[in-house]
Amino acid sequence: MAAPFNLFEVFGIELEYMIVSASTLDVLPITDHLLSKAATEPGATAHREDGSPVATEVELGPISWSNELALHVVEMKMTQPASALDGLDAKFQSSVQQANALLAPLGGRLMPSAMHPWMDPFGEMKLWPHGYSDVYAAFNRIFDCRGHGWANLQSMHINLPFSGDAQFGRLHAAIRALLPIMPALSASSPIMDGRTSGLMDSRLEVYRNNARKIPAAAGRVIPEPVYTEADYRREILEKVYLGFAPHDPAGVLRHEWANSRGCIARFTRNAIEIRVLDVQECPAADLAIAQIITSVLGAICSGRLGHLDMLRALTVDSLEKPLLATIREGERAVISDAEYLDALDIAQQGDANVTAAEVWNRLIALCVPSSRQSPALRAWLETWRTQGTLARRILTEIGGDDSRARLARTFGRLASCLDRGQLFIPQPPAQP
Repeated sequence: MAAPFNLFEVFGIELEYMIVSASTLDVLPITDHLLSKAATEPGATAHREDGSPVATEVELGPISWSNELALHVVEMKMTQPASALDGLDAKFQSSVQQANALLAPLGGRLMPSAMHPWMDPFGEMKLWPHGYSDVYAAFNRIFDCRGHGWANLQSMHINLPFSGDAQFGRLHAAIRALLPIMPALSASSPIMDGRTSGLMDSRLEVYRNNARKIPAAAGRVIPEPVYTEADYRREILEKVYLGFAPHDPAGVLRHEWANSRGCIARFTRNAIEIRVLDVQECPAADLAIAQIITSVLGAICSGRLGHLDMLRALTVDSLEKPLLATIREGERAVISDAEYLDALDIAQQGDANVTAAEVWNRLIALCVPSSRQSPALRAWLETWRTQGTLARRILTEIGGDDSRARLARTFGRLASCLDRGQLFIPQPPAQP
């Protein structure tokens, strides 16, 4: 997004998937082979870094594929920003199926959800070794990227544009306010190390702890309440760079993307990137969540919803509490902070014990009325309202049995849902 687009004039979506063995579902570190094959597809345009013979990004029409830090992860993203989210799920779905067709002769397939259920990151992590590898090597030298927080996490990123400080301030305030309850829509990582973790969003839990060696890098996931570029650079980016400096004397990581908060300002392309969303079982689910979030953000930024002055004043402390609650409980988390609910125009009833699902349902009713809901969005909403987040549905299917056999069956079904573009409907184990 190099051009200074106005608020919600264009959208950017990125989806990350793990490559696994088609037979065992173990992680398969062959993203470089996939990108090399993709570069030979008709009409493909390959981009390489540092003279590497292996492509780091391949444009395949409207969707481009690129590598990530881990060699078993591929990112699919829009080649150019889109003026609307409608129809993007079909483009991503076609890209998924194209990748699976290329992976099949290599014995691989794509698998969704935000964490591999039984990956041993200390034994199985392989860093991307080709172009741009100096950046990954620097992260690895500083943090030891074998942990789950680096080696095993897949997400959806939403990129939203702004033009100038006034738009940036409104957008940043709106995103900060919604970040804590986004896992109530997107949590998809209840399994880690081959067992249930006790959390709906294990990915976010490891994400928020992966850079503890340099606390300024991720902060507390919720970004500080700053609403101009100058303040953001002073209060966030310069502190990030200062934290890295003793460990990165060459300045390899002195870039905006070294900031690991739950949303990050990318002033070089005039956009804010939302990073707290677990990837779902198929692109239709991801795009349904993106449509809900962007619709609510648009209502806040336009003044149709919430009280912007109150939202700007929300502290990191006050926003961290609902974030930790939704990491634990997803859509069932109780949101009891009256100041927070008032700022969002959520009327409190009775004892004010409002769940995150209830908050979202009220926001959706105001910002995404039925008349504006596509069939795909209605289908996802019905599934979420009746059966919960993907994390909840995974737990329903395994029914307390987190044996390897049961996990393999469930995640094999998830991989099939991804290839077919279907929502995941749990099939609980039969009762004896």
